[in-house]
Amino acid sequence: MRIIICDDEATQIDNLRGLLGIWANSRGVSLQVDAFNSAEQFLFAYEDDKSVDMLLLDVQMGEMDGVTLAKAVRKTDKAVQIIFITGYMDYILDGYDVEALHYLLKPVSQEKLFIILDKAAEKLAHNEKALFVTHMGESIRVPLYEIRYLEVMHNYVTIHAGAAYTIKKPLKELEEQLDDNFFRAGRSYIVNLKYIRRTSKTEIHLSCGAVVPLSRGLYGPLNQAIIKMV
Repeated sequence: MRIIICDDEATQIDNLRGLLGIWANSRGVSLQVDAFNSAEQFLFAYEDDKSVDMLLLDVQMGEMDGVTLAKAVRKTDKAVQIIFITGYMDYILDGYDVEALHYLLKPVSQEKLFIILDKAAEKLAHNEKALFVTHMGESIRVPLYEIRYLEVMHNYVTIHAGAAYTIKKPLKELEEQLDDNFFRAGRSYIVNLKYIRRTSKTEIHLSCGAVVPLSRGLYGPLNQAIIKMV
């Protein structure tokens, strides 16, 4: 698990590092903790490496506050767990805009932090698998649970998730990174079984409204895969 601390107070960073170490040892979790003393510094590094599982963000920082930083991250990552740390309760409503997991008041207590970390770890265990793709010059983390289907057109694959990402990569290479919730519907399509609403011998209807063609002979295997998933 990789956790980022973003805080402009060195003592706060040291305190959080210590608590995270105690939590990781007590839970048997392998942890990588990186710290940044400004939102701008973190965003600069984030452009090159978006493999972040959890953000511990100070709300009140320099020119860019923690809430603004969280909104910037949410544009490309819907799965990262965000925990705000603040000395005031005035910003709680802002947290709903970025689906913050929790607010912690300073000084952060070990007991309360551990409860939130346990909750975040549980969520991450469910959502941790993702595709990392480069789209329009930007590295983007696409959680598997957000992907409705993948579609091949010529030499490009479009990943249909919360947004659509078109990349030049073989479908087979992406298929190897998916889990058992995905089914190969033919040469050009892979669907997420969780988004299927109904099927026929020639089509798969998804909850997002998309209709995916089903290749001949795959109706039976598709139904078996659905039954196995349930």
